[in-house]
Amino acid sequence: MNKLLFDAIVRRRSYYAISNRCPVSDTELEEILKLALLHVPSAFNSQSSRLMLLLNEHHQKVWQIAKEKLREVVPEKDFPKTEAKINAFAAGYGTILFYEDQTVVSSLQERFPLYEDNFPLWSVQTSAMHQFAVWTLLEDVGLGASLQHYNPLIDEDVRKIWNIDPQWTLIAQMPFGSPTATPGNKEFLSLDYRLKTCK
Repeated sequence: MNKLLFDAIVRRRSYYAISNRCPVSDTELEEILKLALLHVPSAFNSQSSRLMLLLNEHHQKVWQIAKEKLREVVPEKDFPKTEAKINAFAAGYGTILFYEDQTVVSSLQERFPLYEDNFPLWSVQTSAMHQFAVWTLLEDVGLGASLQHYNPLIDEDVRKIWNIDPQWTLIAQMPFGSPTATPGNKEFLSLDYRLKTCK
């Protein structure tokens, strides 16, 4: 087993306390995303995942949108806690948006009707693999990240501001930056119930 990969997977955690420092260049960040897009598998080699890297004012803007949308639906007395959470994401260096291209999914459904019902599920699984790969690669270069889901609340505003293809469905948002605090202990369910081996 590749010990470096093993260690990176173990170290990958949800970091909510992050700063706007980054130990690697923006070009290196793009290379991480390109590597994931090229080498993470997808059903029928669909390559349906689409990624968007938001830096600087673009990173700030996506969390401003989230804050404005949440202000409309969160009770006023509860909003300070919500605002603090959003501000913590905005304090990071950047955000990655994970999309799935529905044009690809629809095309596969038409070409392979036997599996029509499965393609939307396989698309989400493809996105999940991209999320895990990117998250682990960010950890490996010293960045902390977390996975957020403010969709569909922010979808329309994000689509308009960044001219996103309407066939792209937003799946998740990943704010990242240099960790400023250690995450808490992680609890694990017993593997006796999670793993079965037949020999």
